Amino acid sequence: MTPVLDVRSLRKHFPIRTGMLGRVSGHVKAVDDVSFTIDRGETLSLVGESGCGKTTTSRCILRAIAPTAGEILFQGNDIAQLQRKDLRPLRRQMQMIFQDPFSSLNPRMTISEIIGEPLLVNGMTNNAERNARVAELLTLVQLPTAYMNRFPHAFSGGQRQRIGIARALALHPSLIVADEPVSALDVSVQAQIVNLLIELQDRLGLAILFVAHDLSVVKHVSHRVAVMYVGRIVELAPTRTLFATPRHPYTEALLSAVPVPDPRRRASRIVLEGDVADPSNPPTGCHFHPRCRYATDRCKVETPPLVEVAPGHAVRCLRTDEIALGSVTPPQN
Repeated sequence: MTPVLDVRSLRKHFPIRTGMLGRVSGHVKAVDDVSFTIDRGETLSLVGESGCGKTTTSRCILRAIAPTAGEILFQGNDIAQLQRKDLRPLRRQMQMIFQDPFSSLNPRMTISEIIGEPLLVNGMTNNAERNARVAELLTLVQLPTAYMNRFPHAFSGGQRQRIGIARALALHPSLIVADEPVSALDVSVQAQIVNLLIELQDRLGLAILFVAHDLSVVKHVSHRVAVMYVGRIVELAPTRTLFATPRHPYTEALLSAVPVPDPRRRASRIVLEGDVADPSNPPTGCHFHPRCRYATDRCKVETPPLVEVAPGHAVRCLRTDEIALGSVTPPQN
């Protein structure tokens, strides 16, 4: 089966310009050789610290920004270098759910206008047909159709995010990019939105790229998880496998920070020293070695490839067969 999205060796380098003439003196390697696939009905989560390249990767996939190199095969079409006029027919099939439900909705438009705008732009000019589709979408995201003529200020954060989801689904997309869709919401509301996304995925067969930093949410919503560090994927595995048996030291450190809902269990937190490496001047060898407690001299000079250590489980670490990482409680069903 052909995946909905197949990303191959994706790179995005931003030039650093200095001096009065704006000469290029270097590059920020925000995304550096990223590859993954997403099948129909699957959720892949991109996780990592701020600045690791998660959002830049998602923006390249949507072609909000043009990638420097690599392939982005969407439904079999390489969209990495397509011009705007060639991209337009494909944009209907890929939509985004934004992080902030308060700033992503136009406060001067009614809910009917906000959700109906993609339909209008794509040729549905009949008001009755458009309003019927808007009412259908509101029902789909579990909001009353009586809300159609209200403005965004009349809704809570969770309700606004449901409106954002309805807008993303208006054109029957096959791929949804959700960029931190619950990070601005209260915890109880987060659970409602995550459960709604899972329900919609089961019903509509959506492929979802879920960008997040909260691993408690990720383990609930994802089928597979890709851990990023300084523009590269350092571990990619099924969710249950990643949480139960992490194979990269960075993944181990991230998982140690996940709260365990058991007062009898004392958390064993791994605190990483230093800051995330500078993507404009990353360390030689393994980018993670300055913060890694397992690093050796070899890690400082040799760049590790992304190697499959088990079916569906790939790791970028030179010592993955030598070190035993701490166990992490697997996600609950």
